Amino acid sequence: MDISRPSCAILLLVAFCLLHLATCMNAKINFREKEKQILDQILGPGRYDARIRPSGINGTGPAVVNINLFVRSITTISDIKMEYSVQLTFREQWLDERLKFNNLGGRLKYLTLTEANRVWMPDLFFSNEKEGHFHNIIMPNVYIRIFPNGNVLYSIRISLTLSCPMNLKLYPLDKQTCSLRMASYGWTTDDLVFLWKEGDPVQVVKNLHLPRFTLEKFLTDYCNSKTNTGEYSCLKVDLLFKREFSYYLIQIYIPCCMLVIVSWVSFWLDQGAVPARVSLGVTTLLTMATQSSGINASLPPVSYTKAIDVWTGVCLTFVFGALLEFALVNYASRSDMHRENMKKTRREMEAAASMDAASDLLDTDSNTTFAMKPLVRGADPKIRQCEIHMSPPRKNCCRLWISKFPTRSKRIDVISRITFPLVFALFNVIYWSTYLFRDEEEEK
Repeated sequence: MDISRPSCAILLLVAFCLLHLATCMNAKINFREKEKQILDQILGPGRYDARIRPSGINGTGPAVVNINLFVRSITTISDIKMEYSVQLTFREQWLDERLKFNNLGGRLKYLTLTEANRVWMPDLFFSNEKEGHFHNIIMPNVYIRIFPNGNVLYSIRISLTLSCPMNLKLYPLDKQTCSLRMASYGWTTDDLVFLWKEGDPVQVVKNLHLPRFTLEKFLTDYCNSKTNTGEYSCLKVDLLFKREFSYYLIQIYIPCCMLVIVSWVSFWLDQGAVPARVSLGVTTLLTMATQSSGINASLPPVSYTKAIDVWTGVCLTFVFGALLEFALVNYASRSDMHRENMKKTRREMEAAASMDAASDLLDTDSNTTFAMKPLVRGADPKIRQCEIHMSPPRKNCCRLWISKFPTRSKRIDVISRITFPLVFALFNVIYWSTYLFRDEEEEK
């Protein structure tokens, strides 16, 4: 027992010394220096050529590049230019076995580069790009990570302005699909293939706010293209935007309805108030025309009819019809006045003729008599019976109500008070049912 105790103490002392020695050796290792040595080793001259693409899986076939995106923001969606601007983090990942290195027992997870020209890069480009730029504040927002097994991860932050052809037939009740297309410029599918990263290839920042649109969903797909020089790999993201209708309801539809209703005020004014009715009709007509031109100024000139064109066109027609109605009322008023003057003249002439006939009767011979009673007595009793029992024709309720207004000008105003609102309400029913149901059908 006395011999075993010193041996155990010696063993513990040796183990402690070895542990302390290993800790000191690890403390002296400079991993940054090791990274530099490894980079010089795998990327040194004569060892790696960035002009040659890496081999595919198992050393054969095309190089496979996995892609994923992170949409940071969508700033503008322009209807008149048919484009949209997006800022995103773009990532590519591929395997290059020439870049394998020793990870020092798991101590080096990856190597980081900031110079993309030192390794082979896929020749990807955005086929529907109009403008684009990198971000260099404060340093270039780009990095390359090389993993021990030869995997390469390339990440960069870019801003793009992309074309987005739009169909505006249902504007502003429409939905637009804007695409982001990525393709290989020079390598065919025999040499380079783009694939979406498995899992979640596209991420969108939370609480993405757009002024007049809502991003409903996005879909990833493939869009390989064939040309005379070969087939090229292509990826695309379809972003489905729904236009916010509340803005257009407040700015366009409600003001147009108010202008149409204001134009109906002239139906309730006196037909003799010519300055008031003319000024009201002309003012509403000019305001409606200005509203329509302002709407078209914010849209591209297209060859088809949009939903907003139908609305503004019908509203403009109603306002113009109210102005024409006053012209018809004015003409009918003058016609009624002329007819009254003619009746008055006719009554005066009949009164003068009756006075002349009475004077002639007084001048005739007193012995001359007119047997009037036999004429009345000799009348056929059947005819008298028919006259007594004949009932007057029944009038329609609408005609009976219209007959309460003696002049034609007043009747036109009264009919317009009812006809214009009813027709406009019918138009609203047809308009909203047509375009809302068409929107649902296209969505299905």
